[in-house]
Amino acid sequence: MNITSTIIDSLDFIFFGFAIAAVTSYIILAIISAFETVNYMKKNSFVNYTEILSSSISPSISIIAPAYNESLNIVENVRSLLSNHYVNYDVIIINDGSKDDSLEKLIAAYDLVKVDYLINNQLPTKPLRQGVFKSTNPAFEKLIVVDKENGGKADALNFGLNISTNKYVACIDVDCLLLEDSLQKMIKPFLESTDEKVIAAGGVIRIANSCKIKDGKLLDINLPKSSIVKAQILEYLRAFLLGRMAWSKLNGLLVISGAFGLFDKKIALEVGGYDTKTVGEDMEIIVRMRRYMEEKKAKYRVAYIPDPLCWTEAPDSYKIFISQRNRWTRGTIETLKKHKKIGFNPEYKALGMVSYPYWFLFERVAPIMEILGLIYFLILIFNGFVVWIYAISFLVLAYLFNVLFSIITIITEELTYHQYSKKGMGWQLIKTAFTEPILNHPVVLYAAIKGNFDYYFNKKIKWGEMTRKGMSSN
Repeated sequence: MNITSTIIDSLDFIFFGFAIAAVTSYIILAIISAFETVNYMKKNSFVNYTEILSSSISPSISIIAPAYNESLNIVENVRSLLSNHYVNYDVIIINDGSKDDSLEKLIAAYDLVKVDYLINNQLPTKPLRQGVFKSTNPAFEKLIVVDKENGGKADALNFGLNISTNKYVACIDVDCLLLEDSLQKMIKPFLESTDEKVIAAGGVIRIANSCKIKDGKLLDINLPKSSIVKAQILEYLRAFLLGRMAWSKLNGLLVISGAFGLFDKKIALEVGGYDTKTVGEDMEIIVRMRRYMEEKKAKYRVAYIPDPLCWTEAPDSYKIFISQRNRWTRGTIETLKKHKKIGFNPEYKALGMVSYPYWFLFERVAPIMEILGLIYFLILIFNGFVVWIYAISFLVLAYLFNVLFSIITIITEELTYHQYSKKGMGWQLIKTAFTEPILNHPVVLYAAIKGNFDYYFNKKIKWGEMTRKGMSSN
């Protein structure tokens, strides 16, 4: 009996200690993020981005947007990319072997013709299919469309790096909608930094389901009726408003959303571009660029902009949602495994001693700990070892913490960017905060566990498809 009690006490300590560590880390990150967001808004409230950063001598940027079977959104979203207020940029659409009529729609909408174009093949990629296209219409002179054989998103982005002639590259998902001032705000950290090199910058991603979009412009923000999409809105708000701003302050960002990120092209090329053998290429390239700079002993940072700069379509079915989160899990495992040398290594400073351990414990290990905790709880119930007053109290506290954290996120959004300003939107999000831990979190946990299983036992699974319904139809 003493041995059993010792084992139970030890396991209680491990699971309870892990939960306390996770909660503490979330609170610390939220506090840092709140202060940083307030400071950012004060600092930038009087900045005239149009006058300062729309100059013809501003740094050159290429927007690289891979497209695969995106015919529903492609014309509208290219129009939004071409509507940016930034002056010195071009738009490179990589049609990655689409099987639909994406290319035909682009040719018709933008008066495209095939041209001879110099491509600097620094990175190996799949070859061209029909070739490179430019518009005969001067209004679309910034547009370059590449039609190549299918090689996946990372391969398409590498082709974009090869064909770009500009200093910086903004890598985005073509189904995303960029706001008109997004490039001005994203390039600002690169221009401000003098004592350290900014190698990449990321911005806030918002969900566009049910929003009104016309001619590539966001006209009206609405909340979707779908509970799964509303839960994702809340999830995105938590991650971007109360997480990544803190990691930016700590110079510990390990990921920039693949939906929209700005990179120093020279550094991206020096590290070998995107890894085509991982499903988490957006996280992996940031970790590799950071590792490269650390090993060079160079002063650098990865910046983050809290402004809502990019709107994207989120999965509205559980099947697609699970597939997406499965891929995110596998991408995290692949990246952390590939760069395990960094982990808990003081030579890599904050990257090795703070960022990597956090991601390993609370992103990589957390779902496994959670499912093991549930199994352990069921075993305790079966053997009659549960003290129910403590167990129920712990479950209620965990639930209330999750709800309270989400409500704080909603209040933060209301006090800062106030995007969901229509009557009743705030209350809808608060109601979602109460239902999300019960309805959405178990699905996220299932997807993460399935991602672990697929990584180790089902190697044939790759990216997984994201079926679009088209934002313009909203």
